[in-house]
Formats: sequence, structure tokens, C-alpha cells
Amino acid sequence: METNLLKGKNGIIFGALDESSIAWKIALACHRAGARFTLSNAPIALRMGGIQDLAKICETEVISADATSSSDLEDLAKRSVSFLGAKIDFVLHSIGMSPNVRKKKDYRTLNTDWYLKTLDISALSFYKIIQTLDRLDLLNEWASILGISYVAAQRTFPLYADMAEAKAVLESIARSYGYHLGKAKKIRVNTLSQSPTPTRAGTGIPGFQPLFEYTEKIAPLGNATAEECALYCVFLFSDMSRKVTMQNLYHDGGFSSTGLSLDVLDKS
Repeated sequence: METNLLKGKNGIIFGALDESSIAWKIALACHRAGARFTLSNAPIALRMGGIQDLAKICETEVISADATSSSDLEDLAKRSVSFLGAKIDFVLHSIGMSPNVRKKKDYRTLNTDWYLKTLDISALSFYKIIQTLDRLDLLNEWASILGISYVAAQRTFPLYADMAEAKAVLESIARSYGYHLGKAKKIRVNTLSQSPTPTRAGTGIPGFQPLFEYTEKIAPLGNATAEECALYCVFLFSDMSRKVTMQNLYHDGGFSSTGLSLDVLDKS
């Protein structure tokens, strides 16, 4: 289905962990579309998942990097360009972690040190990745940079805790850096607001299953799957979306624009 839309393009994909992860599905779709890329995740995540299996399928290399570390990111960027033999055409940021969510902290009693860690890992890492590639001049003209977000950046989901603020910061970085890179190098920066998706990280959020079922009823088209998200990303990385930048693009079956669903009313 991807029909070589990304043939000749080279990228870096952050965040693939296991077969349920969104970044894993995106990597497979990009590979089928003809792209070459490196895979990266934090050292601890590499020990938890099966990313080496994905690398074999995609005929690529896994480069360990802490996305909050500028030195790690510089090493990753240089090694990626060396491995690929070309500058970067697309980047996927699918990174998110909150110690407060993991510890099921109530919003009113969040640990603020953990809060800062959430922002650093889940949002500021997006800035650091872009800044590193920009500073080293390793992005091609018309490159496409994409971060995976969630509608909690705009609407309140009580159990999402400080991840809501992290996604809001992520989206703001896309707008700000998108402006500057667009003017300087004609590079696109966007975020994609995805439906609740049953990944390892997603299912770890308290109340995930009831939320997933609720959004399925609200969204006219139902929840978007990780596989469907991957196809959308192929389009966003391709030349067909050259003038799309500084946007938060909802990929949620219409959930974000629906006030009330008759399916929910009928059961009330």
C-alpha cells in the first residue's frame, strides 16, 4: 500500500520497543515504503524490548541513546548519517515516560522532581533531537520531523497527570521550531495526535481500557490503530506533504471534533 513513497529517503526513528508500539509499526511501514533509517531507544528500553528483531526485518542498525543527553544525541546523529551515507530526511519522536503516571500519583500530589523528569524525557527531548540535527547541519532541505502527541494537550484527562503538560510542550516546540526551520531550511515540524493505542506504555496508564472503549464509541470512525497511524506517518514523511508544517494533526477517528455520540446517549 505504501508504494515506495519514501524510496531514497533516510531517517531516524525513536521509540520502538516491541511489536505493540506505534514506532515499531511506523518503522515497518517506512521500510515497506522504501525508506532507510536507524532505530534508537534508551539503553534500558533496549534491554526490555525486541528492537533487534525489528532491526533485522528493516535491515538496519540500532543505536542506543538517552534522548535527554545532548552528547548521546550528537553521537547518534553522526553514526546514523555515517551508516545511511546521507543526511536525514525524516525523524520520528515517539518517546514518553512519566514517573508520576507509573507510580499512579494523583494530580494534586505530583512529585515535582518527577514532573521535571517527565517534561525532559517526553517533550524537551524533542527539542534536543531537532537542535542537535540542526546544529550539525544533518537535515536535508524539505525534511519532515514528527512527534507523537495526544489530545490531553488540549482537553483534560484526569489520570494522564503530567503527561498532559508534556504533550502540550511537545506541540509548542513543533510550532516554534517549525517556524524557524521552515524559514531557514524549508524543513517541516509537526505533531500527530493519535487515538488511545494499546501499547505497553498506553496500557500502563490507569483506566486505559475504559478510556479506549469510551473513545471507540465517541469517534465516528472508531479509534485509529497503530497500523493506520503508520500509514499516515508515511504520507507525512513523503514529498506529498511538503507544505504541511507547524500543525498538530489529529488522527483519532474524529474523536477530537465530536461533542457527543448517540452510541453513548443510547446507553445512558
